[in-house]
Amino acid sequence: MTTPPTAPPVRMSRAAVAALALLAIAMGSLESVVAPTLPLLQRELNMTPTEGALLNIVLAVTGALVAPIAGKFGDRYGGKRVLMLLTAIVSAGGLTSAVAPNLPVLLVGQILQGAMVGSLPLAVIVVRKHLPQGEAKAAIGLISGMLVGGSMVGLLVAGPVAESLSRHWMFALPTIVIIAVTLLTKKLLPADAPGASDGSRLDWPGLLLLSGVLCTLMLTLILAADAVSQPLPFIVMLVVLAAFVTGWIAVERRATAPMIDLRMLARPVVWKSCVVTFVICLGTANGAYLVPQLLDVSGDGYGFGLSPSAIGLILLPGAVASTLAGPLGGIGERRFGPRAMTFVSTVMMAVALLGLAVAHDEIWQVTLGKAMIALANGLCVTAMMTSVASSVAENETGIATSIILVTRVTGGAVGGMLGGALLTAQIPPAHTCQAESGFVTGFFIAGMTAALCLFVVRTMNKGVKA
Repeated sequence: MTTPPTAPPVRMSRAAVAALALLAIAMGSLESVVAPTLPLLQRELNMTPTEGALLNIVLAVTGALVAPIAGKFGDRYGGKRVLMLLTAIVSAGGLTSAVAPNLPVLLVGQILQGAMVGSLPLAVIVVRKHLPQGEAKAAIGLISGMLVGGSMVGLLVAGPVAESLSRHWMFALPTIVIIAVTLLTKKLLPADAPGASDGSRLDWPGLLLLSGVLCTLMLTLILAADAVSQPLPFIVMLVVLAAFVTGWIAVERRATAPMIDLRMLARPVVWKSCVVTFVICLGTANGAYLVPQLLDVSGDGYGFGLSPSAIGLILLPGAVASTLAGPLGGIGERRFGPRAMTFVSTVMMAVALLGLAVAHDEIWQVTLGKAMIALANGLCVTAMMTSVASSVAENETGIATSIILVTRVTGGAVGGMLGGALLTAQIPPAHTCQAESGFVTGFFIAGMTAALCLFVVRTMNKGVKA
C-alpha cells in the first residue's frame, strides 16, 4: 500500500511576512524600554542599585531558558501554534509590567516578557516551511533586522513616553501594538503542520536546575553588597547555589540527551570560548548598567543629571554599533580568522572599560565608551559562535552553541549584578546618590578582567581564513 503524497505547504504571503516584521518591531521596542528609564524606575519604585541591576537582566536570563524550549516545541508542534502562545505570554508580561505598583510585580512582568526571545526561532521555523530558500533567507534577515530596529525605537520613545505620560504607558503602548499585530499575524500566517518527533525528550530536570542556578546566582550577588554587615543570608545563599550547581552537574552527566553536554567543556576550543564569552558579556552588562546610572546621577563633580529621553539618545549609538557588529564580525572572521577578531574585540572591551574608569567627565567620552563596548561584544560573540560551530561535529552544533548561550547569560548576570552591588555598597552614609568610586571600581574591575582574558585569547587556534 502506497502512502498518498503530502500536499505542499501553503506559500506565505508578503502581508504575512510584513506582519511578522511588525511583530518583531513591537517586541524589540518592549524589550528595550527599561534601559534608558532604569534610573527613573529605581526612583519611583524605591529600588537599590542592586535591585535595579536585577531588573535590567532578568528578561535576558528568562529568554535564554525559553529560547531552546520554544525552538524544540516549534519543530514538534508547529511554529505558528507555539508563536501565538508565546506572544500571549509576552502580552501578559507587558500588561503586568504596565500596571506594576512595586518591584516584585514588575519582575514578574519582565520574567513573562522574557518569552519574546523565543519568537525569532519560531518565526524562522514558519518562514522556512512556507517560502523557497532564497526568499526565506531574505524574510529571516528582514525579521531579525526589525527586531533590532524595534530596540532602537524603544530606546528613543521610552523616555519621552515615561516623562510625558508615565512609566506605565512605556510598557502599555508597545504591548497594545503586540496584541493587535498578533491578531493580524494569526489571520495572515498559514498554519504549519507539526513536525515528526525525533523521540528525544526535553531535558526538564536539567533546565529546572539550571534555572535554579541562575536565579540563586542573582540573589547571591544581591546579598553580596551587604555581606559584611549581614553575613548569614549571604552564606546561606552560597550554600544553596553550590547545591544547585552540584545537582545540575550530576543530572546533566547522567542525562541521555542533556541540554548542556558538560563533557564538551573538556575540549580546549569550547572552554576557551566560554571563558572569553563570559568575560566579554560581563564587561558588556557592566557597562550597560553603569552607563545609564552615570548619565542620570548628579553628584559633586561627576554625573550629568540627564533625563530618560536624553539617556536614550546617548545609548542609541551603542545600539547602532551592536547592529553593525554582526555583519562586520562575520566579514572579519572569514578574512582574518576567529582568534584575530577575538583579540581585537577583547582589547577594545578592555580599552573602553578602563577608559571609562579614568575619563567619564564628558558626554562624548561616555557615548564613545558605550559604543565601543557594544561593538566589541558583537564582534566577539560572532567570532566565538563561528569558532565553536566550526570545531565540533555537525550533530553537536546545537549542544555547543547552547553552552555559549548559557555562558553569555551567566556573564551578563554577573556583570550587571556586580555593577549594582558595587554602587549599593559604596553609597555614602545618609546619602542616596551613588558615589563616583562605585562607577570607577565597576569599570576598572570589568576592564582588568578583559585585559587578563587576553592570556586565554593568545592560546586559541588562529582558525581558517577564507
